[in-house]
Amino acid sequence: MINTRLSVAIHILSLVATEPHLSSDRIASSVTTNPVVIRRISGELRRAGLLASRAGVPGFTLTKSPEEITLLDIYKAVNLEKDLFAIHDKPNPNCQIGREIQHTLDLTFDSVRQAMENELNSKTLRDVLQQLQQNIRNR
Repeated sequence: MINTRLSVAIHILSLVATEPHLSSDRIASSVTTNPVVIRRISGELRRAGLLASRAGVPGFTLTKSPEEITLLDIYKAVNLEKDLFAIHDKPNPNCQIGREIQHTLDLTFDSVRQAMENELNSKTLRDVLQQLQQNIRNR
């Protein structure tokens, strides 16, 4: 199931793109979460090759330019659950619908997942940053 991990990861990368070397505490204050959550998600972004950190230097830096980082890259970095949609367990095999529902929904959900991934792949961190700047100017 999709949770807030993707939006938090995009938030982290947006902050780092605009102000490298922010501490986990500063990022956490912007996200309004615990710094431990920021460190955990930042670790996943590091393992995916999107963020870098150095001993003795606070905070993080991007490893690629914002136009090279797709939202799909970010999604894959923080998506620990492989199934976008969960299907309930053990429907009744003696029921016609129960017997076929999982297979039927698998096909539908796979196409929805693919459409979502295609859309995420068409958007970059730079697109997000540009929209953020436009929103800031319009306020």
